[in-house]
Order: sequence, then structure tokens, then C-alpha cells
Amino acid sequence: MTYSDTFLRDILKRTKTVAVVGVSTNPVRPSYYVARYLALKGYTVIPVNPGHAGKRLFGAEIVASLSDISAPVDMVDIFRRSDAVPPIVDAALEAFPDLQTIWMQIGVEHAEAAAKAEARGVDVVMNRCPKIEYQRLFGELRMGGFNTGVISSKL
Repeated sequence: MTYSDTFLRDILKRTKTVAVVGVSTNPVRPSYYVARYLALKGYTVIPVNPGHAGKRLFGAEIVASLSDISAPVDMVDIFRRSDAVPPIVDAALEAFPDLQTIWMQIGVEHAEAAAKAEARGVDVVMNRCPKIEYQRLFGELRMGGFNTGVISSKL
């Protein structure tokens, strides 16, 4: 799938609250550092993982499922295998009537679930990472793909 920069930028600008499904409490896992990054960028991150429900991550309590979230959610970010996507999308559409975006991480795609969400007016992004797209679109990626935080005049 190809998405215009404008489409992705609009999603990242309008989103305030993100439910991260499949978040890990292990700091070396992508789901952990993507959720942490989003939280550091000012998004309200609601971690979702039944195996860690009740623990705290980034100042928020981890919930077992999307149906356990009482606050409005703008975007559901899915860190699960592609075959696990349909029930997650169904739960998101049921739990959040004003949901704006379903975002499936790198390697995660499900055309039928995407079509179902889009039919409800929800934007869908597949096989992309919001952290990478944020960094790319808002000038944080450097030549090697990493923002080292080091300022240097060396070439």
C-alpha cells in the first residue's frame, strides 16, 4: 500500500489518543519503544495487552482489551500478527464510535478488516510504523535513519 505524506501527516496531527494493542513491557520490543515514543511526543497512549493487564506503562494502566477502555480513542495501533487483526478491528469499531484510524504495524496487513473499517469511515494504514512516519514527516530522521541526538560537524 502506498499512502501520501499528506494523508499520514494529517493522521498524526489530528490524533490525540492511541490504544496500542499488543504492547510489551520489555523495553527492547518494538511495541514498547514505539508506544514510549508516541507518549513522549505528547500522545495519550493506552496500552492494551491481556498478559500484562493491571501493570503500569508510561504512566497508564495496561488494559486487557479495547472494550476495557472508557475514554475516546482516535487511533488503534496494532502490534499483532495479521491473522489476529479482524477481531481487533471489530472490537475497535464497536468500542469507539468516533474512531478515526486503524494503524497496522510493519508486517501487519489485512485487506478485509481494512475494508470493513474504511466502510465505517475510518482511515486505515497497513504495514507502516507511526514512529518512523512521525520521524520522517516531522524532520527527525537523519541520513542513517536514526536521530542520535548528537550534534556534530563531522561528515
